[in-house]
Amino acid sequence: MRRMSDVIQQKLNHVLDRAENPAESMDLAYQKQLQSLQQMRSSIADVLTSEKRLELQAADLKQRQTKLQDQARTALTQGNEDLARLALTRADTAGQQLADLDVQIQQLTTQEQKLQVTAQKLQAKVEAFRTQKETIKAQYSAAQASTRIGEAVTGLSEHMADVSMMVDRAQDKTRQMQARSAAIDQLIDTGALNEIGPGSADDIDRQLAAASTATNVDSQLAAMKLALGSGQAQLGLGDGSLVVRIQGEDQYRIARPVAADLETRDALIVKAIEAGDEAGFSAALKSSLDLVRGHGQRLGEDTLQGSDLVLPAEDTDLAEARSIMNPAPPSAP
Repeated sequence: MRRMSDVIQQKLNHVLDRAENPAESMDLAYQKQLQSLQQMRSSIADVLTSEKRLELQAADLKQRQTKLQDQARTALTQGNEDLARLALTRADTAGQQLADLDVQIQQLTTQEQKLQVTAQKLQAKVEAFRTQKETIKAQYSAAQASTRIGEAVTGLSEHMADVSMMVDRAQDKTRQMQARSAAIDQLIDTGALNEIGPGSADDIDRQLAAASTATNVDSQLAAMKLALGSGQAQLGLGDGSLVVRIQGEDQYRIARPVAADLETRDALIVKAIEAGDEAGFSAALKSSLDLVRGHGQRLGEDTLQGSDLVLPAEDTDLAEARSIMNPAPPSAP
């Protein structure tokens, strides 16, 4: 039975050790010390209350003693010696009681002083324990955080171990997919895997088509620049201003700084056309038209003057802009 008791006690101690939190234990000990300090202060208050009560009684006895002595003098003046003797006897009794009260008051004063000194010492110990408690709690929290971080970094944590396994599997699948994609691209480039259908082309056809596309893009870019008047030479005509016509609208005269800004926006239009960006083309075209309308001087209908630059109408779409950059060749007779 003793052995069983020891085993049970060992198990309970192990469970309690795991459940015990040093920070909570220190807080509990600090609370108990605060309660002891509060009880000490309450005891001092009780002693001080008793002392004040005895002081009030002593004041009453002293006042009564003085009154009896005055009564004895009055009785002697009137020739009543017996009454004077009675008054003096009571005055003497009051004096003895007053002396006893003085002794008790002195004892309570001494006891109060001792309690005050004890309370001050206890207060100092509580403050020192509070500092020690906060230090131990901080050290325990730091050690606990360091342990958690170490477990997370070294993969000892179960959660981090699962995350590491998932990352490894994802990286393996990504490498396999990249290798498969590179192999397919290489087979297509070498012509080993040609496209299925009557329109399939070999690698030579694809290279020729790529060269033709690059040539067409260069031609379209040159034509678009010519149509929109984005050449640097146009910006230096006349007095430095530029006459711009918006298709379907009027002519506007813009200053050289505005013309430079318009050239920048013109480059955005060309870039959007090359990229096939319908939304970007519309936004760049609207920005250019707003610049001309907002900063240009509108020319009257009776003013006949050649336009240095022609901008497409606002409702021009990407296909129409491409046709402007790359006009269709004339049909053969």
